[in-house]
Amino acid sequence: MATATQSQTLPKTRERADAKKQSRFSWATFRTYLGVAIIVVWGLAPAYWMVATSFRPIAYTFETTLIPTHWTLDNYRTAFSTNLGNHFGQDLLNSLLIGVVVTVVAMAAGVFCAYALARLEFRGKYMLTGAILAASMFPAVALVSPLFQLFTNIHWIGKYQALIIPDISFALPLTIYILTAFFREMPWDLEESARIDGCTQAQAFRLIILPLAAPGLFTTAILAFIAAWNEFLLASQLSSEKTQPVTVAIANFTGSQPHQEPYTAIMAAGTIITVPLILMVLLLQRKIVAGLTAGSVKG
Repeated sequence: MATATQSQTLPKTRERADAKKQSRFSWATFRTYLGVAIIVVWGLAPAYWMVATSFRPIAYTFETTLIPTHWTLDNYRTAFSTNLGNHFGQDLLNSLLIGVVVTVVAMAAGVFCAYALARLEFRGKYMLTGAILAASMFPAVALVSPLFQLFTNIHWIGKYQALIIPDISFALPLTIYILTAFFREMPWDLEESARIDGCTQAQAFRLIILPLAAPGLFTTAILAFIAAWNEFLLASQLSSEKTQPVTVAIANFTGSQPHQEPYTAIMAAGTIITVPLILMVLLLQRKIVAGLTAGSVKG
C-alpha cells in the first residue's frame, strides 16, 4: 500500500514542481521584458517628441498631443533656407567631413598603438596605458581657453584643422582603449602559425589579425564617428560660419517669423542629425554588441 501511495504522489509532486518552475519562468520573463520596455520608452520618448514637434506648424509648437493634429514640412524648409541665414546643408557636409577624417585618422593610429600595447612587452607599457586612459577622461572644457589662444596665434580659428585635431585627441584614447582590450583576447596562435609558414609579423597582422578584428574595428569606428559628430563645446568656440558643424549651426538658427524662437525648425534640424544615427545603431546593433563583447570571453 505504501509503495502504491508513493507512486501516486510522485507524479503529482513533479507536476507541482513543473508548474512552479513555469510560473517563476513566466514572471521572470515578464519582468525582463517590462524592464526592457521601460528603458526603450525612456530612451526613445525624447526622440519621438522631437520628431513629432518637427512636423507641427509654428502655431501648434506647444501642442501636447502625442500625435500632431496638424502636419507641415515648412520647418525642414526653414532649416535649409539660406534666405534666413541657415546654411544647414553646408553644415551637414562640414560635420560629415570632420567626422570621417577624425574616424579615419583615429582608427589608423589607434589600431597600431593598440596592437603594440596588447602584443608587445616593453618598459613603461602600463604607465602608457594609464596615461591614455587618463587622457580619455580629461574634461574638454579645460582645453577651450588654451586651444582658442593657440589657434588664434597661428590663425587657425574657423579652419577645419582647428576642429579636426582636437576631436582626434579625444577619439584616439577611446579607440586605443577599446581595441587594446579586444586585441588582448585574440588567438595569437594563428599569428604564430602564419609566421611559421613564412609570413612576417606585418603580413600576419594584415592577413590574419585584422580580418579577425573586424567586429572590434567596426564598433570602434562607429563610436569615434558619433563622438566627432556630436561634439559641441570646442566646435562652438573654434569654428566660423563656413566651418561650423551642425551641432553649432542649430544654436544659431533664425526663425521664419521675427521675435519668435524657431523651436520647430530646431526640432527639424535635430531630427535630421539624430535620426540617421539612431537608425544606424539600431540596424547595426548586433555588430556593435559583438564588437564590444568579443574580447570579454575567452574561447
